[in-house]
Amino acid sequence: MIYQRTIASDITFTGIGIHSGKKVTMNLRPAAAGVGVVFKRIDLPDAIWQKADALSVGATANNTTLGTGVSAIHTVEHLLAAFYGLGINNIYCEIDGPEVPTMDGSSGSFIFVLKETGIQNLNETKQFMIITDTIRVEHEGKWAQIEPHDKLVIDSTIVFAHPVIKTQRKVFEFSSENFIEQISRARTFGMLKDVDMLKRMGLIKGGSLDNAVVLDDFNVVNPEGLRFSDEFVRHKILDTLGDISLLGYEIIGKVTTFKSGHHLHNELCKKVLGTAGSYEIVSAANLAMGARQSHILPSAIPVVN
Repeated sequence: MIYQRTIASDITFTGIGIHSGKKVTMNLRPAAAGVGVVFKRIDLPDAIWQKADALSVGATANNTTLGTGVSAIHTVEHLLAAFYGLGINNIYCEIDGPEVPTMDGSSGSFIFVLKETGIQNLNETKQFMIITDTIRVEHEGKWAQIEPHDKLVIDSTIVFAHPVIKTQRKVFEFSSENFIEQISRARTFGMLKDVDMLKRMGLIKGGSLDNAVVLDDFNVVNPEGLRFSDEFVRHKILDTLGDISLLGYEIIGKVTTFKSGHHLHNELCKKVLGTAGSYEIVSAANLAMGARQSHILPSAIPVVN
């Protein structure tokens, strides 16, 4: 519960990038305490390790991208959500292409393999970012904010002019078990009418019914239907968790979003990091000790199985 973690052994994923359409192989390797989550494009000469943090984010149109230019790594949010959901703080991610493989469009495939391979506790305690002030960003009626709370909670609302989606809201209280059961299998989604436009923008070249929920004007096109009746807002929570994990710590605070996306999530993270007094960093050991001394349950420490 309080120690930094990595994976027990090497893991390889192979799949298609949902936006690039390119086949990519990703190797995950154990890392020592303090390394963090780091990425490297092994298909490029002289590539360097790039730490996953909010200040390294480049493009945020329909995905979260680390870095810029030819060495950028696209669509990291579903993988980052899986790491956060399992409490993995340190890991090397080697990719031989421009984008993390999308798998089924959720974090479910990553979660399954990571758990099967095994997760290893390291010999240093993890650190938490405790939010101490309310920070908010907004743009054209869309907004995201983070405020003090005694645990990590994500309160998400989405609004789409589609008869299947309409307005959906879900309040999610983070724990590893809750993430795996309620959020990790929720897939990304898109409208059939937008396909041509998005492809002209260089996006969703690898999109299919195997890695996304697709909707026509009235219904879900996928023959198997939805995994949850509100799968759309659940996926928004998945994206939000992956994006705010780029703050670099496990978080104690409440995140509320309204019609937000990757760009606003990143702006929120950058504003938190740039606002003095908006947070404090506390080790898990000190957090647990303080809770015991005050004779209260240390509920702020997320349970990670």
